[in-house]
Amino acid sequence: MTTSLVLVDDVTLTREALADTLRRECWGIDIGTAPGAAAVLDRTPPPGLVLVSLAARDGIQVIRALRAALPQAKVIAIAVSSSPEEAVTCARSGVSGIVLRSSTLSDLADTVAAVVRGETVCPPVIAGLLVRHLADEATRAHADPDDGRLTSREREVLVLIEQGLTNKEIARSLGIELRTVKNHVHNVLEKLRVRHRGEAAARLRATRVPDLHSLLTTSAAGLYPGY
Repeated sequence: MTTSLVLVDDVTLTREALADTLRRECWGIDIGTAPGAAAVLDRTPPPGLVLVSLAARDGIQVIRALRAALPQAKVIAIAVSSSPEEAVTCARSGVSGIVLRSSTLSDLADTVAAVVRGETVCPPVIAGLLVRHLADEATRAHADPDDGRLTSREREVLVLIEQGLTNKEIARSLGIELRTVKNHVHNVLEKLRVRHRGEAAARLRATRVPDLHSLLTTSAAGLYPGY
């Protein structure tokens, strides 16, 4: 079955140029365009995939409106800045993929293909921002899992342990050496007085930190496809 995709951008020139490029790059996908959420909702049948440019006016509001009205549709946010505020807001809106303003057309095409396959795509720089955000929220949580014993980096590692990442995946996500990750994991287990990673993860989950793992949980077979 052909996937129906709609690209949303309020700038006609940008919208049409990007759509033409995607038609050349993405085989088996029916690609249309729309200036805003209302035009997407008027389409029959509704699209299965929507790309929303955050360079457009009210991009986040458009994403939220589409997620509410078309819960079955997957949404990819494109032209996303690397600011922590926009990254976290974008993640919380429920997108299936994020494409940075600095990304290439090839990155965009790869992200579309991955989301069509059912994957969730988050660039490493955004994943790092989300990890730090989660670690900060763990610090502020009412039930602190470590009573302030962990360093900020150890908290980041703990968040990724809870997401199920291996040491190699943690090293890649945080941009640090594997041996450094192993040291951090050892320190986390020792400071939390637990015997293994599963117990450490359970301790963090008990704090009820707000869940952003839809963009952080990835398979060991391929972290962040396209990046």
